[in-house]
Amino acid sequence: MAAPVHHPKPPPRLVRAQEAAAGGWLAELPALVDDVCARWGLTAERVVEPGGRSSMTVLVTAADGGRAALKISPPDGSAAIEEAALRRWNGLGAVRVLRSAPESGALLLERLRGETSLRSLPDAKAMLEAVSAVRRLWVDPGEHHPFPTVGERTAAQAALLRAAADDETGPLVDEALRHHGELTAAPGERLLLHGDFRQGIVLASDAERSPWLAVGPEPLVGERAYDLARLVRDRLHDLVASPGAAAITRRRVTRLAESVDLDPDRLRAWSHFRAVESALRNLDQGRAADAEMLLEFATWL
Repeated sequence: MAAPVHHPKPPPRLVRAQEAAAGGWLAELPALVDDVCARWGLTAERVVEPGGRSSMTVLVTAADGGRAALKISPPDGSAAIEEAALRRWNGLGAVRVLRSAPESGALLLERLRGETSLRSLPDAKAMLEAVSAVRRLWVDPGEHHPFPTVGERTAAQAALLRAAADDETGPLVDEALRHHGELTAAPGERLLLHGDFRQGIVLASDAERSPWLAVGPEPLVGERAYDLARLVRDRLHDLVASPGAAAITRRRVTRLAESVDLDPDRLRAWSHFRAVESALRNLDQGRAADAEMLLEFATWL
C-alpha cells in the first residue's frame, strides 16, 4: 500500500477551474478530506491527477483493508444529486456508492481502475463499449426524483448563449438556439441520463458485474439523444486532425443514432447545440483553442 498522505492538496486543474467560483472551499479542502477520513476510518493514499474541474478524488483504504475512492465536491448540492443517480442505478453500468455525507460534498465510491478508460481502446471498439454502458443508465428516474430536466438545464444555457454571441459566433449561436427551441418544444422521452457521458468517464472495473463502469454523472431527465450528443464529439483533437473530418462526424452521428434506434436529426441537433454552448463557455473561461475546435466541429453537423 502507498504511504498515507495528510492534508491532500487540490490538483492544479481543479484550482484553476474553481479558484474564482468556489470561495473558501479550495482552502478548506485538505482539512475537509482529513475530517471525512477520520470520521470514516479511512487512510488517504494519493490524490487522483489531473482529476476533474469540479471535484477532487482521493484514493483511500478503509480500516478493513478495503480500497475505495473518496470524492469531494463543492457544497452546492451536486453531491446529493450525483448520489441519487448512482443509488438509482445501483451499480448497473455505473460505480457504486459505499457511503455518503452530502452536507460535506463527500461520496465514498467503489474503486475502479481510474488510469484506464475507454479512451485507451481503439475508437471503434471504444464507441461500441460506450454505447453498451450508456444504455444501462437510461432508466426511469422514479417518482418524486430530484433531477432537473434537460429543458430546465438547457434553458439557462440558451439564455447565456444569447447574451454571449458576437459577430463571429452569431450565426452558429442562432442555429444552436433554433435547434434548442425545436428540441425542447417536443421533449419526448423521460429517462434518467448521465448528463456528461463520454469515453473518458467510463473506467475499467474489476467488478464481476461489468468490465466498464461510468463515473461522474451530472444527472438529469430527458431524451437519450441529449446524452449521446456529448459522445458524438469524443476525441475531438483526433477528429480535427483527420482528413474528411466533417464526413467522419456525420457518419458517427448516423451510426450512433442507429445503434440505439434514435432519430439522427435530433442527435445532430443536440450535438450542435451542446458543442456551441461548450465553445462559448470555453471562450469565457479563456480556453480559446478548445473553443475554436468546438465551433469548427459545429460547422460539420
